[in-house]
Amino acid sequence: MTLRFEQILADGVAECSYLLGDDAAHVCAVVDPRPDVDIYLEAARHFGLAITHVFETHIHADFMSGARELVDRLGGQAKLYVSTEGGAEYGFDHETVRDGDEFRFGGLRMKARFTPGHTPEHMSYFLYDGDTETPWGVLSGDAFFVDSVGRPDLMGDDQTEELTEKLFHTVRNVFMALPDDVIIYPCHGAGSACGPDIGDRMSSTIGYERRFNDYAKIESLEAFKRVMQADAPPVPAHYPRLKKVNAKGPEVLRNLPRVPPLTVERFAKATEGGAQVVDTRDMMDFGAGHVKGSLNIGARPELSVWAGWLLDPEKPIYLVLHEDTDLPGVVKLLWRTGFTEFGGYLAGGMSAWREAGRDFAQIPQISVHELKDAPEIAPLDVRKPDEWEGGHMPGATHAFLGELREKMSELDRGKSYATYCASGFRASIAASLLAAHGFETIRNVPGSWKAWSAAGYPVETPEQK
Repeated sequence: MTLRFEQILADGVAECSYLLGDDAAHVCAVVDPRPDVDIYLEAARHFGLAITHVFETHIHADFMSGARELVDRLGGQAKLYVSTEGGAEYGFDHETVRDGDEFRFGGLRMKARFTPGHTPEHMSYFLYDGDTETPWGVLSGDAFFVDSVGRPDLMGDDQTEELTEKLFHTVRNVFMALPDDVIIYPCHGAGSACGPDIGDRMSSTIGYERRFNDYAKIESLEAFKRVMQADAPPVPAHYPRLKKVNAKGPEVLRNLPRVPPLTVERFAKATEGGAQVVDTRDMMDFGAGHVKGSLNIGARPELSVWAGWLLDPEKPIYLVLHEDTDLPGVVKLLWRTGFTEFGGYLAGGMSAWREAGRDFAQIPQISVHELKDAPEIAPLDVRKPDEWEGGHMPGATHAFLGELREKMSELDRGKSYATYCASGFRASIAASLLAAHGFETIRNVPGSWKAWSAAGYPVETPEQK
């Protein structure tokens, strides 16, 4: 046989799913699929495999599960397997997985191992060659990451202490008990908020993590609790919502969500009175002219996460694209964090809007050089707290983008603000959000902190204030 093992990364949400099986037996499984499931069907066809099992390591909070979507697309050939340890309940048909259950795909054997802590029901899957006693790898889900471990605080304050203790024992008694050469394949890479400071590498070994993973080296439960509490990143706004959606079972769409093309007239009428308009063009294009009130989240993988933070899933989304052909890619990114309701997209984009004589709004762009010499403009840092603490522009105000809507009341509407982040992407989101809420003298800083640092301009830290 040839073992087929494919790690599939969903950029933006930094989610890793897996297709694994035996091409001699022509069978395989998929673990933790994202909702745009064509990638698994195409991979299985490429290797001549039939997907017979779809597994979830746990009830996900950071992305919309594609497990039901994939099983439906397979027409009844595959079944969906989920952990019912820890009292987990689901609102959809499923097969129960318990600690110690085994599954075979030709010469590949998978064994379920209960690894609670990130969630009460969390299951990891150990991988073996046939009947060998020692695993060669483990699909660790969100229990164990490269350079990190899963966060235990997503189920609410009343469960955090208990889950932190369970996570500690999972790390010490399950993962650190494995031989050094066992390969770790996590559900997330760098950029995910499902764990603190997740490493850049897509896999690791137990031996490497034993030596270099600061969380795995902690031998005291009390010390582990202190570190996990101190290092937890902000909880994205969409996590509690998607946790409920994935437990109930996302709606099966059988295709991409529908997004009809709208003429300028129909788009203008539909978006009157505070509709949810998302402009996915580059910050410079957006700044030069956009539909008033629209939010600028560029068509990059990070679109998934920031849509999750800032958009309302109960309101239809209206899209403005750089090119109409960008639509499928943009819709996939939005679908990954649970957005399936769309009012339509502006056919012909802003060119059609301008040519129809429609009014448009603008947000000035300001270089770091101009900003440095403009003391009347206040820098507004919208980066994460740890980025801010590592150094920021002198005299800047800090308001993390994910919490900006709630912090607007603390800002002075009479001031001129220039929003900045690491590169300008998040800064443009922030500038558009402020403008949509009536802030009149807003600028965006392209290049942002990277440009400021490259220019060698002064840096301030919180201790210096």
